Amino acid sequence: MDFSMSAKAQDYHNRLTDFMTEFVFPAEESYHAYRAEAGPDDHTVPPVIEELKKLAKERGLWNLFLPSVSGLSNLEYAPLAELTGWSMDIAPEVTNCAAPDTGNMETLHLFANESQRKQWLEPLLAGEIRSAFAMTEPAVASSDARNIETTMLRDGSDYVINGRKWWTTGAADSRCKILIVMGRTNPDAASHQQQSMILVPVDTPGVDIQRSLPVFGWQDQHGHCEVVFDNVRVPVENLLHEEGSGFAIAQARLGPGRIHHCMRALGAAERALALMIDRVQTRIAFGKPLAEQGVVRESIAKSRNQIDQARLLCEKAAWTIDQHGNKEAHVLVSQIKSVAPQVACDVIDRAIQVHGGAGVSDDFPLARLYSWHRAMRLFDGPDEVHMRTIARAELGKEKSPLAAAACRRSARAVTG
Repeated sequence: MDFSMSAKAQDYHNRLTDFMTEFVFPAEESYHAYRAEAGPDDHTVPPVIEELKKLAKERGLWNLFLPSVSGLSNLEYAPLAELTGWSMDIAPEVTNCAAPDTGNMETLHLFANESQRKQWLEPLLAGEIRSAFAMTEPAVASSDARNIETTMLRDGSDYVINGRKWWTTGAADSRCKILIVMGRTNPDAASHQQQSMILVPVDTPGVDIQRSLPVFGWQDQHGHCEVVFDNVRVPVENLLHEEGSGFAIAQARLGPGRIHHCMRALGAAERALALMIDRVQTRIAFGKPLAEQGVVRESIAKSRNQIDQARLLCEKAAWTIDQHGNKEAHVLVSQIKSVAPQVACDVIDRAIQVHGGAGVSDDFPLARLYSWHRAMRLFDGPDEVHMRTIARAELGKEKSPLAAAACRRSARAVTG
């Protein structure tokens, strides 16, 4: 395995770094000032977003996440995703690399027919519209997709959709024009073949976006919505791929997407560590800089160790997908999904601690970073589900000759 950057990836990394420092970080003040003035329940788009999208396009920093468009492998894109994680509210979106659009575009690229691609994928790739993914439901444990209760039943030339979803990220944004909805088309089929995915335009009669849920009291601009589908009729042509393929599509969608989330989380952790180091070098307590306190130095060292370890695991998962596909990498993806958000939370928490009262205020981005990455331990599968996958894989492995010999040796020692 070679995780070093290719010449192409290094070029993108240099250009994206320049874009971040020259345009993105200076835009944060304008972005947050607009949102503060508009109010917490406003979901309109700060004008600076569209301005930066234009600049990113001009610089070729656009749709980097999609290998068929950018020519970048998952391994090559991983450090670029990390860079965008330094400014999570702005950088992913202005490069058209923000969830849930990335996962939706990957889904459409893989499974949509030509008509669906032309109608929805092309404007998404152009950044003209946004989208949302409706899978999670309030009434069931949606970490097990077999629990999904929303029905999508065939009625002549239509599907009729009934159900309630929530945490439908992006649906509050006025630019959101299409929902990818997961529900049951055949309750009598085998458990993994009951679900399908259907494209539902937001303005379809019966689609009711009822509210946007805050994350630790913070309303994201794009929103995380509760959506009711009340006898929503869409033509059968809106079915993605084929009936019963919803579960398989979800797995294909989530593999690379989880890597993107995890690398962005490490970018946020890097920013928190940078803020921590700056703070302890300039803050005087008990007659000397905080950086001279042993406990503070330990916090810095632990943070560096954790970030670098998690990054290597993410790179291994990305490399495995590139070389062997999503299926071969699924345990590694569970590993990074259970590791990276926790690492981000740990590092951000230490940065908050050395900032004292300032760390939990909005004068620094740390409280906001922490709340999002704490939520990340739940979305795209909670930690416990991923740990279960990892443990199951370990328990199911055939012992290597080395392990078998060592275990036999231990057994003889115990039994005498």
